[in-house]
Amino acid sequence: MSGIIGKKVGMTSIFDADGKNIPCTVIEAGPCVVTQVKTIESDGYAAVQLAYDEKKEKNTTNPLKGHFEKAGTTPKRKVVEFKYFTEDKTLGQTVDVNLFVEGDYVDVVGTSKGKGFQGVVKRHGFSGVGMQTHGQHNRLRAPGSLGASSYPSRVFKGMRMAGRMGGDRVKIQNLQVVKIFAEQNLLVVSGSIPGAKGSYVLIEK
Repeated sequence: MSGIIGKKVGMTSIFDADGKNIPCTVIEAGPCVVTQVKTIESDGYAAVQLAYDEKKEKNTTNPLKGHFEKAGTTPKRKVVEFKYFTEDKTLGQTVDVNLFVEGDYVDVVGTSKGKGFQGVVKRHGFSGVGMQTHGQHNRLRAPGSLGASSYPSRVFKGMRMAGRMGGDRVKIQNLQVVKIFAEQNLLVVSGSIPGAKGSYVLIEK
């Protein structure tokens, strides 16, 4: 499995050859630098560590400065490991959008937008009470009963209730690469991906 680190730019739409309007997401993918190559002999597993997005040297810790200097690159903000990289990579090598070709299907991993503390209607799709009758009031978006009293005298684990929503790691699978702009390091994929504009995403091939 090959991959690259990117940044969500925003959404647009593209017309295909049949005149169909396809909603697309634009991703700035790379260029990433190989900062470490892990092997089974030395680390117990095989992986390639990629780094992306420039970072000020004054904001970088000394151990990380040495780590990046060893790879012959400047400090980076985002460092991610990719296991089972399909091609052999060497320390200091650059990985860019040329890893993909138009028509490829990719998986995109991102962190969904945080929604804060939300109720059961928004968080779990409860319908609420809806019709008001039998003298009830202010129960419109209430969760309702959470369980029995005498037995089991507790609320079961996993009960769908109000709570923090969003801010989760989400993977969207099988998005097609519609267009590649190699000069600008831009990747255009069909459909939407998780996260806000400017957030980091992983594109896995």
